[in-house]
Amino acid sequence: MSQEKYIGMDVHQASISVAVMDARGKLIMECLLETKAATILEFMQGLRGTLALTFEEGTSAAWLHDLLKPHVSRLVVCDPRKNALLKDGNKSDRVDARKLAELLRTNQVKPVYHGKHGTRALKELRRSYLTITKDVTRVMNRIKAVYRSWAIPCAGTSVYTPRHRAEWLAKLVEPGVRIRAEHLYQQLDSLQPVRLEARGELLLESRKHAAVKLLRQIPSIGPIRAALLVALLQTPHRFRTKRQLWAYSGFAVEIHDSGEYRSVRGKLQRNRERITVRGLNDNHNKDVKSLFKVLLYLPAHAPVPGMIFM
Repeated sequence: MSQEKYIGMDVHQASISVAVMDARGKLIMECLLETKAATILEFMQGLRGTLALTFEEGTSAAWLHDLLKPHVSRLVVCDPRKNALLKDGNKSDRVDARKLAELLRTNQVKPVYHGKHGTRALKELRRSYLTITKDVTRVMNRIKAVYRSWAIPCAGTSVYTPRHRAEWLAKLVEPGVRIRAEHLYQQLDSLQPVRLEARGELLLESRKHAAVKLLRQIPSIGPIRAALLVALLQTPHRFRTKRQLWAYSGFAVEIHDSGEYRSVRGKLQRNRERITVRGLNDNHNKDVKSLFKVLLYLPAHAPVPGMIFM
């Protein structure tokens, strides 16, 4: 008798719904666990046989992956966008856990890559740097939006500099608008030092990775982009072929075709005049694609050669 067990977990902040199936698809156990390491490990240690486990990618996925990896023979963190079965029929935590176990048993889950601990620190610092950079950009856009809403031209970067700030604030006649702009300037002043600190920590951590030095040899790739690429891709060995890397980066060509053949004198022949719609794949990592797009754009548009290195 097969001792294989397939475990589906529907993970939430406070609780985890668990369903366990055998190799024949029979539901042999269901339970509700508190989202605590001790409780989860106690449950896993009570199971016998060859264990296969799956749960969806989410906020707690990295923590749960590291916690349970040593206790199962197979662990799949699956892509929730590919789990079409979860959208069909009734939906609840209990039902979703059952469906995840069934998808794992029938090998229909799409895995999400979780790398080794070697790049974990760089990944977290990359996330911190990009988040703070987006916050700075958002505040800068809001500052310009204040001036544009009062028909005040504000092209360039002088609107952000502290030495021209009093001059720009004087153009705002309405007191409430001026106070709003002052608050935005305070946000900008508090975020910019944090961004510089996050940038320095990212560069310091990136020096520990040999791949960063290799990427720096490529034109248009400076220390920041090299660190971001290593943090995003982690290792090239996760891709079986270069075409998988293209798809992950959003540069894979999708072909949508129909009616390829027609009957001519009783024989099927390929239709040479068929209409083929081509486009780039939508399912990709947006951060990786934006990096590669900048690398293609900068060499042709940088006014000074040294400006393309960032």
